[in-house]
This record gives sequence, structure tokens and C-alpha cells, in this order.
Amino acid sequence: MIQRVNVNLDAVEAMLFFWQSIKDRQKVSELFIFDVTDMLGLKYAYDNEFNAESVRRALSAISNREIFSGINRQEGRFYNNNLWMLEDLDYTDRLVRPIKKLNLQFLVERLNASQGSENFEELEVIFSPLHLDEYLIKNNKLIINFFMVKPCEIDRTAFLGEKELTTFIEEKLKEIMKK
Repeated sequence: MIQRVNVNLDAVEAMLFFWQSIKDRQKVSELFIFDVTDMLGLKYAYDNEFNAESVRRALSAISNREIFSGINRQEGRFYNNNLWMLEDLDYTDRLVRPIKKLNLQFLVERLNASQGSENFEELEVIFSPLHLDEYLIKNNKLIINFFMVKPCEIDRTAFLGEKELTTFIEEKLKEIMKK
């Protein structure tokens, strides 16, 4: 029976610090970048082509204001997405606002009414700056690509693709429970 649906914004919070520091022309330490590469939201996206070294190289290049040449499409997209956040921190703030206020406890009752709710006590929604994937599912975790979230200024919500964010999350959490 589902007891909790947690929201994890650790990687996004770390990247907000990174983007603001770079925008303010401050040097970001390599130790901080290594800590980012070790964050759960990013680790779940690692595979044969995109790994901790990919993240480190991209963020280090941004921090040092160097030209970056990604080895593959995933690295290039990750680098470009991070540059995009730097271009307009107001847009970044509009992206962050709705997810910082996200409380998914209202989904517990709905999820418990679904098949598979007995498989997990806790589900976790992790927002992370990723590369090409809109989302990933790993065990009881839904990892959402922060760069794919689109803010809606009219009602201060957010969308992922054509779906309102909480609707998208509910659908994907139900998908986790069916596995």
C-alpha cells in the first residue's frame, strides 16, 4: 500500500546554484561538479554513452567557459540544455516555481485504488537535468527531465509534453506500480 509520494529536487537545486554562479561569473569548484555527477537523479540516466564523466566534462567546460565537443548526442544535448538555462534565468525560475510547490500526497489515495499498489510503500519523483529522455523509470522512482518541463504562466502550473505535470506524473506512477 502506497504511504508516500516524495518529490526529490536535489539535482535541480544544485544546478540552480551552478547556473547562478556561472551567470555571476563565479568559478564553480570541481568538487562541486563531482558531487553533482554523483546525484541520484543523474546516476539513473547513466549508460554506456552518457556517464559521470560526460556530466563532469560538460559542466567543467561551462564553468571554465571553454568550447565543448560532446562525444555523442546525449552529451551535446546535456551541454546545450545547460547553456539554455544560463541564457534566461527568469525562464529557469518560471520552470522551477511550479515544481518547488509540487505536493503529490493527494495522489496516494488514487494510486492505492490502482492495481499494484501493494508492491510499494513509497514512490519517488525525481526532477533532474537530463539529456534526451523525457523521463526514466527505475524501480519505484520516476525521474523527470527538468529540461522537458514547460511552465504555464496562466495558471502557474507546468506541462510535460501536452499533459499537465501532475496528470503526467500520476500516469507514470501507475505505470511503475504495474511492473
